[in-house]
Amino acid sequence: QYYSDAKNFKLISKRESKPRNTNYSKESTAPKTVQSPSAERKMSDKRIPVKDRCAAYFAVIDTETNSSDQVMSIGCCIANADNFQPIDAKYIVLTPEFEIGGMYENTLFIETPVAPVLCTRAEACSDLRHWLVSHGVTSIFAYNACFDRNHLPELRDFNWFDIMRMAAYRQHNPKIPASAECCSTGRMKRGYGVEPMLRLLSGKCTYTETHNAFHDALDELTIMKLLGHRLSEYLPL
Repeated sequence: QYYSDAKNFKLISKRESKPRNTNYSKESTAPKTVQSPSAERKMSDKRIPVKDRCAAYFAVIDTETNSSDQVMSIGCCIANADNFQPIDAKYIVLTPEFEIGGMYENTLFIETPVAPVLCTRAEACSDLRHWLVSHGVTSIFAYNACFDRNHLPELRDFNWFDIMRMAAYRQHNPKIPASAECCSTGRMKRGYGVEPMLRLLSGKCTYTETHNAFHDALDELTIMKLLGHRLSEYLPL
């Protein structure tokens, strides 16, 4: 399905014939919990390990938190490492955390191409892990990735990479205007959030961030695509 809000890509399944998961609807119960795979290992290399540079897919994650600083929703898309096009996606709303409410609670159930799954945090992280591993994903990207990684310690053993470390630095982002005030390190002093950065890179000054975890994950993938860097150029956290 194409996005109604002018997002320029199409979600497809890994195989066109792959059946939809019928658990994924607002009214559905939590998906069946999948046990985490036993063979997981931590990556400590300063760059993506050689074998992972050839991985076919990577993931982009965004989280939204409630007023108690608990994760209440997770948006995640898996993208092709060659062309950065999304091939699969999940949107999970955590219960009871979402019931507490928060600054962006009104965007939790806006229209998304993938219907939200309501489940507990334990079920969500178990399902996410199984899903990522089933696609061969070892690397997770996020904008201001420290925030998302710290709020999802269950996924800390994946390789995490910060998109903002590329987007906000003059030496990595040639679209940063000469008039922009930057630190001695090359990082912009202000105006490098997702919304102003996507406006800068796309030239679409009317773009507005939705603060819905699913849409924001796809927006962050768009930033990666517009920056044009290879995955091997990103440094892990």
